[in-house]
Amino acid sequence: MAERLSDIAIQRELGSLQGWSRRGDLITKTFQFRSFLTGIDFVAAIAKAAETADHHPDIDIRYTKIVCTLSTHSAGGITQKDLDMARQIDRVHEKIN
Repeated sequence: MAERLSDIAIQRELGSLQGWSRRGDLITKTFQFRSFLTGIDFVAAIAKAAETADHHPDIDIRYTKIVCTLSTHSAGGITQKDLDMARQIDRVHEKIN
């Protein structure tokens, strides 16, 4: 089981993750796309990365706006798995956008 990170460790890591912010026991980022289908392609690519990592974000689709939220429920907060997945999501975004 992954261990929760300290507040200082989370803040330090978020400093290198552009656009991600902390909301209590989770991290979140909103992505904007030119079209609905491009956003859906992004979600499909995230799903593949999440399956490979066995760590799944909450994803909210609002037309061309996609909100990704990460938290390790089994640890009751933010772990390194969340920050690693955030980086993977950003890499997917770079490829799609």
